[in-house]
Amino acid sequence: MSDTSQDETRSLRTPIVAVLGHVDHGKTSLLDKIRGSTVIEGEAGAITQHIGATAVPLDVVSKVAGQLVDPADFDLPGLLFIDTPGHHSFTTLRSRGGALADIAILVVDVNDGFQPQTEEAINILTQSQTPFIVAANKIDTVPGWKPNENAPIQVTYDDQSDRARSKLDEQLYELIGELSDAGFSADLYWRVQDFQNNVGVVPVSAETGEGVPDVLTVLMGLAQRYMRQDMEIDVAGPGAGTVLEVKEEKGFGTTIDVVLYDGTVEADETIVVGGANDPIVTDVRALLKPRPLAEIRTEDRFEQVDSIAAAAGLKIAAPDLDEAMAGAPVRVVRDREIEDVIEEVRAELAEVEVATQDEGIVVKADTLGSLEAIVSALEEAEIPVMRAEVGDVAPRDVSVATTAAEDKHQTILAFNVDVLADAEVAADQQDVRIFARDVIYQLVEEFDEYVEELERAQQQTVLDNITRPARFRILEDHVFRQNDPAVVGVEVLSGTVRKNANVAKFEGNEPKRVGNVKGIQEQGEDVDEARSGNRVSVAIDGPTVGRQIEEGDELWIELPEKHAKILEQELDDDIPVDELEALQMYLDKQRKRDPFWGK
Repeated sequence: MSDTSQDETRSLRTPIVAVLGHVDHGKTSLLDKIRGSTVIEGEAGAITQHIGATAVPLDVVSKVAGQLVDPADFDLPGLLFIDTPGHHSFTTLRSRGGALADIAILVVDVNDGFQPQTEEAINILTQSQTPFIVAANKIDTVPGWKPNENAPIQVTYDDQSDRARSKLDEQLYELIGELSDAGFSADLYWRVQDFQNNVGVVPVSAETGEGVPDVLTVLMGLAQRYMRQDMEIDVAGPGAGTVLEVKEEKGFGTTIDVVLYDGTVEADETIVVGGANDPIVTDVRALLKPRPLAEIRTEDRFEQVDSIAAAAGLKIAAPDLDEAMAGAPVRVVRDREIEDVIEEVRAELAEVEVATQDEGIVVKADTLGSLEAIVSALEEAEIPVMRAEVGDVAPRDVSVATTAAEDKHQTILAFNVDVLADAEVAADQQDVRIFARDVIYQLVEEFDEYVEELERAQQQTVLDNITRPARFRILEDHVFRQNDPAVVGVEVLSGTVRKNANVAKFEGNEPKRVGNVKGIQEQGEDVDEARSGNRVSVAIDGPTVGRQIEEGDELWIELPEKHAKILEQELDDDIPVDELEALQMYLDKQRKRDPFWGK
């Protein structure tokens, strides 16, 4: 049975809508409300696990929006929603030359306002120049709110107490302020005159359905008014789409979930799909279409059809799809040369090729788009990338990571992918760190924290192995033994006196070694070091009291020139103020004799 017979004359495709926002701000709940399904209940932890596509025909849009949408005013066939997970950059979804989505809904919790992933989404929308509206969600949680199930926002807003209205206004204008800080002129949607230069904010509750009619009305209005020309396609032409996900399906083997944004695809046609190594040329075995309003990723009962026209979400079963990549292009060959189509797919894959460096970390991600998004985030954080690929973490990735020159770069960042068991074993054996997360900014943060910790540990090791400066004075009437070793009471004036350090006495500006600290006792107890302000007894091997040293003498821990240089140039932030003072005094004395000492 053909899915296009009734559509062959229609050249307007369905606008594609992406739903973005911070985790837990209610993206899937809002979509559920629109399609009246309960997908979220089947999701792990109520966070979307996969990308999906849901077609909402015009008659359903009209039914949900009520009097706000008159089908007679529209000639677009409805809306196709792409439900991106909260953590998933929608740059995954590409069409020729940019984002697959024509328009986006940015879902923001009115209580929380902008969160890290909201900002991430805003950056992506800006870079891809995708027009968007803001769904200010969870208005039903405003104190004193009286819900009106599925009502348009202005109707329910007028029905609220002054206190509830005033609280909501406060939250909405805070959100409009945050949009302004991000560079967008925004206002409540009914006050926006020019949607091309201003962002419309729609107050909504995914829980009660309040404001949902308005969301659909604004989307349909924007698409009809500003995007109608972009929706004109040659519906009978060879199909073009984007892979959303590569999945094993019982009875079909490896299949691809696809959003078709141009033309038509038919059963038995030859298609070219972007692959991990080379474009894959294969023949369609089956075209599977979810039932109306059903979500691809939760739908297990598909209708097998002979052909499907854009825009649509569909599943394609075909041989040799194991290497297919999420985010890669899909092209129907039809009456064109196969080589030309392969080149077209190669060219589009080259657009999302990630620039790598000779030194850096290894990045693995679930899709081309998320790979691009994570590498962009790493660039911003000035973290170099040596290799970036789509796919699970395998032993060969560990081998590549071991070739990094710096310890901190012997690391793999795994975004939304599995770490194969033998890769984990190899990483343990070869001291390669793997960070696996499904939120981009958390992955970058975690790596940053690891590097800081590593650098702190390295500095501590240096500090532990470097001679630290100290100035101390022999107290009068505190000579307990004159020599072999001399044991004297001292007061540490600045810095740290440690066991086994060499002791010097300045004669003019020339330090002369007089011995070595063999032991330190504080109130009869052996200790390894004495800090500024402490009074301790010190055993100094080498001198005799009354000859090389005297009561009242100022003594110094002798600093090797190399150590003094490291302390002054690299570790000045890591040593206490009194040690810095001792260091400076030591350097001043040495530099009176030799201006370049320790430089």
